[in-house]
Amino acid sequence: MTDLTGSEMIYDWNEKGDAPRPTKKILITDETLRDGLQSPSVIHPSIQDKVYLLYLMRCLEVDAADLGLCGAGERFKKDVTILAKEIANQHMPIVPQSAARTLESDIAPIVDASQEAGIAIEACIFLGSSPIRQYAEGWDVSTLLRLTESSVSFAVSHGLPVMFVTEDTTRAQPEALKQIYECAIRAGAHRVCAADTVGHATPHGVYALIRFLQGVVNEVDPTVGIDWHGHRDRGLDIANTLAAIEAGADRVHACALGIGERSGNTPMEILLVNLNLLGLARRDLRGLPEYCQVVSHACGVPIPFNYPVVGADSFRTATGVHAAAIAKAIDKADEWLADRVYCGVPASMVGRTQGIEIGPMSGDHNVRVWLKKHDIEPHPVFIEKILAAAKRSNRILSDEEIHRMGRVLRLRMSAGDLNVSEDDMEFLLPPIFQPQVPSGAAR
Repeated sequence: MTDLTGSEMIYDWNEKGDAPRPTKKILITDETLRDGLQSPSVIHPSIQDKVYLLYLMRCLEVDAADLGLCGAGERFKKDVTILAKEIANQHMPIVPQSAARTLESDIAPIVDASQEAGIAIEACIFLGSSPIRQYAEGWDVSTLLRLTESSVSFAVSHGLPVMFVTEDTTRAQPEALKQIYECAIRAGAHRVCAADTVGHATPHGVYALIRFLQGVVNEVDPTVGIDWHGHRDRGLDIANTLAAIEAGADRVHACALGIGERSGNTPMEILLVNLNLLGLARRDLRGLPEYCQVVSHACGVPIPFNYPVVGADSFRTATGVHAAAIAKAIDKADEWLADRVYCGVPASMVGRTQGIEIGPMSGDHNVRVWLKKHDIEPHPVFIEKILAAAKRSNRILSDEEIHRMGRVLRLRMSAGDLNVSEDDMEFLLPPIFQPQVPSGAAR
């Protein structure tokens, strides 16, 4: 078979069809330190961890970061001020933000923080817009318009750039949305944001909503930017965010590990990888694992082993068929091929490598690759005996266990004894404990 180029080896259906491609640069807002920390289950990180996370955001080329709710109390205002000052002093290309309700008591602390930090902080002013929220709060549209006009005008008059956010946009009536957005833009908002606050939307609905919003913006001021903020209650977060981009949103929001209210937000790490793979961005994502590990540790959020991109199993296999294909690519000394033959996301994109383990579903290639990786001659006896032990196990073998088998095999071989039974090898494995049966449970 003749050598093929990368484009010839992968036929990409994702590029087929007549879907419109975004013409603007897609900007990213990191909501980890605001919406992410609204999760009832997370630990609030120290200011030292927040500052370190800010540097990791810079490495990932994040464009904006919501630093917290200044109006939630002095502690939050202080943290926002410190973080905004760090952005200013280090000349970080990150727009500092702080969220606020349509109340002067929420916006005034942002003004103070902005003045103390010496940098403009974008006020992300939000207001519930759906009929169900209006009914619960006892509001009508005239109330929403009054709150919108007064809050945006107050922020702009104090030198703050404003992004105006309609909460629960995906369940709001178009007539009300049109009036609210027009009011916000005329009052000075330079960006508007549609929010799927309760994770209600589907990709089709998001596309229709953003197209509608684009029409409103074009009528009033085409220079106003459009943001999308999506939640994952229905598990459609990434699909919805991509639909918003396709429809015309030029800045989208996400949180590390998808943390946030209820089921969380669009996960930053998965979004960034998708944007790179779709050719909508070219960010250096090798720092993604550290970014996620810092949030995991600082916020007490465990990363599931099968989590995309940064999970323990994202780029490793113990299956014979998969390992064989990867091993053949490695034998060709073709890193590009080895990183893609059984992986839709190249491990190298996020600073990781392909891993091959040995377990019950493994084949010869698994053992051979493992031995080569650990600078051990792949002797046929080693391969046969280690694989036989793995086949009798109910999980993958640890490096320590395989090394222990190797030491015994070397000793036996040096003594001229190659008669090593499978029972001998299995004896080297620790006992597998049965799960305890709770007291009172049926036996």
